Amino acid sequence: MSRIGKKPVAIPSGVTVSLNGADLTVKGPKGELAMTFVPEVEVAQDDAGIAVTPVNDTKRARSMWGMQRTMVSNMIEGVTDGFSKKLEITGVGYRAAMKGSALNLQLGYSHDIDFPVPAGIKIETPDQTTIIISGIDKQQVGETAAKIREFRKPEPYKGKGIKYAGEYIFRKEGKKK
Repeated sequence: MSRIGKKPVAIPSGVTVSLNGADLTVKGPKGELAMTFVPEVEVAQDDAGIAVTPVNDTKRARSMWGMQRTMVSNMIEGVTDGFSKKLEITGVGYRAAMKGSALNLQLGYSHDIDFPVPAGIKIETPDQTTIIISGIDKQQVGETAAKIREFRKPEPYKGKGIKYAGEYIFRKEGKKK
């Protein structure tokens, strides 16, 4: 039994939800998101909110139950508050800056990296070593942060690279004489 799936998703004030068969559209102050449910779950809307239930007792239906409910919850949270990820750059000469609609990264390579900002994502650089990625779609925000981090992952000896804020980098000892 899915403990998460049992709870209905509450709909806060200022958010409109329209359910048309397996298609769900959520509109809020920050924007609009839509998704289509998998056929293994049923969705119903009532006074308590949106309830997701499995169609049968197969393993796939039970695994989709909690995931689909969480996706609805993330959509509602996204259109009301939004999501953000913070990246930190560590290393001598490593820096980031916004140039027009692209993120310019200098990460110790022989060339600068220009990362085009995807639609629906907002990237800010309050200083040269901090990148803040925000948007209403949790999956898209996380994927964009992972793509930027992929350009120079933190290395274990000096910790140079791009890391998530609060991420612990396992450090190794260098060569001994």
